[in-house]
Amino acid sequence: MKIIVFNCGSSSLKYRIISMPDEKEIAGGEAQRIGPKTAEPSRIIHRHGDKTETHLVEMRSHAEAMAEVRKLLSTDSSLTPDAFGHRVVHGGGVFSSAALISDESLDQLEKIKHLAPIHNPPAMKIIHACGKEYPGIPSVAVFDTAFHATIPDYASTYCLPYEISEKLKIRKYGFHGTSHQFVAEEAAKMLGKPFGELNAVSCHLGSGGASLCAIVNGKSVDNTMGYSPLQGLIMSTRCGDLDPALTLNLLQHFIGSTADVERLLNTRSGVLGMSGASADIRDIFSLDKRDCGNQRTSLTAEAYLWRIKKYIGSYMAVVKNLDAIIFTDTIGELIPHVRWAVCSDMEYFGLKIDSEKNEHAESLPVDVSQKDSRVKILVVATNEELAIARRTYSLLAGDKR
Repeated sequence: MKIIVFNCGSSSLKYRIISMPDEKEIAGGEAQRIGPKTAEPSRIIHRHGDKTETHLVEMRSHAEAMAEVRKLLSTDSSLTPDAFGHRVVHGGGVFSSAALISDESLDQLEKIKHLAPIHNPPAMKIIHACGKEYPGIPSVAVFDTAFHATIPDYASTYCLPYEISEKLKIRKYGFHGTSHQFVAEEAAKMLGKPFGELNAVSCHLGSGGASLCAIVNGKSVDNTMGYSPLQGLIMSTRCGDLDPALTLNLLQHFIGSTADVERLLNTRSGVLGMSGASADIRDIFSLDKRDCGNQRTSLTAEAYLWRIKKYIGSYMAVVKNLDAIIFTDTIGELIPHVRWAVCSDMEYFGLKIDSEKNEHAESLPVDVSQKDSRVKILVVATNEELAIARRTYSLLAGDKR
């Protein structure tokens, strides 16, 4: 079975065509820097066999990115899929496992799309496009929130009147669960431990969204994101943690326009809002390194790293008998400076990073901690697409039996 997996991030669209159940990648790629203007142009990096091509093309939205990807895939009939697997960020309280796309599930997704306004709407547009362009081919939705269903009530409950929380289904849902679970499973293999015994802090640091996950005995017990993907770390265009009183003040400033406030917090804040230079933290580090940045870019870099380090410390306290810190996704995998900045001077936590290993961590997965580090520091390439393909194949195979 050939499955095309679409992974819709806040500023990217990853896609892979995977043959199942042998898990062989046939083709794939990523549409990068979708949306707000960055220092470098938007592009699609497309892989097919041994050939990799870079296509520079303007992509102001995920719909435009999807159209460009479809053009690339349509050039080869061997890339026609048997099924689609879709990453959907928010399953609300409705979806706790992968779901076959149907009129009923689409209606349910429509009702909860407001919970992840950056991710769910474009993901739904891609689901609809697949149904239109490839009628009769099944689609499966795999949810970021599923892995976090094990977060205990005391960690997922917001201190609001109980009746309101129950009526509006207000709780911490957590996100990036597919990625956190995948890299944690890979880390357990590296350490020679059963996944059900792994204690770890997983750091999914993307060029758009980012979150940390506290994992105890292979289960998620907390995630820096909350009711929506807005909470937690400083992200590309999202503010992360914010005093709710500030939101009330912003509502007054915008004369009660919730839409304006939502756009401000989700699409105009974070790295872009603080720096005024770019939505991509890599650009900020580059400017700062060349000493051609300004006070705003320097502050952005410092605040971004400080927020990650603060949460690593708090989650180490939650996990206790920690086996490993795991870094993954674009920033976590490719930017040694981030790993060094947030792991250095943490010896009192049993965390010792090796500068040489860290600087040359190119072949993943790899351990970049010092030999005597009680807690291992692992860099693991995430593969949400493979994880989604596995769940898609499993669900469809189950439907056939």
